[in-house]
Amino acid sequence: MASTIVPCLLYRDAPAMIDWLCTVFGFSKKAVYLDGEKVAHAELTRGAGMLMLGSTRGTESNQPWATLIRQPDEIDFAETQSPSLQVDDPDAVYQLVKKHGGTIVLDIEDKDYGGRGFSCRDPEGHLWAVGSYNPWV
Repeated sequence: MASTIVPCLLYRDAPAMIDWLCTVFGFSKKAVYLDGEKVAHAELTRGAGMLMLGSTRGTESNQPWATLIRQPDEIDFAETQSPSLQVDDPDAVYQLVKKHGGTIVLDIEDKDYGGRGFSCRDPEGHLWAVGSYNPWV
């Protein structure tokens, strides 16, 4: 088992967001299970990390935990958690986020604790911290 904590996100347009996450953040598709045009479950990998995601289903979800999730725009973009993505070249990822419709919310800078990074929202509003700081070192 490579990672024992795997973030899970729901998206309204999960197929488009899978493409965005692969193009901008460098994820790879490990598994994508469709239910019609919705994503029932997807696993994206990047290095030793994984992100699981699926399509929002609202009250018709057959997954009880999914009915507990709200999308960022439904709660005034007030997040209670945020995936942190470690990258070798945060400046390059910063440019990709801007080019592909993400929103920079905290500009790129050198961090006092080491590394360089920024915070952004993906096109559906989920908050991401992106940087070169490696907490394992």
